[in-house]
Amino acid sequence: MTEQEFHNYFHKNILPIIATEYEKNGIPDRTARRERFNNEVDYFQKQGTITEEQAASWCISDYLENTLYWL
Repeated sequence: MTEQEFHNYFHKNILPIIATEYEKNGIPDRTARRERFNNEVDYFQKQGTITEEQAASWCISDYLENTLYWL
């Protein structure tokens, strides 16, 4: 899995969950997004989907952290 594929996965599959749980007011919950991003990267690394090097170097992008999900 490439970093871009992971970011696409996160946007499509994880942001809707975060928005439903933590962003009912429409404001991005940056803390929740960062925490979930790191947890997902860790999970993918432990499952062998990405390497340890990939997991150590990937960071949440400004787009995923700051963009209103519903736009």
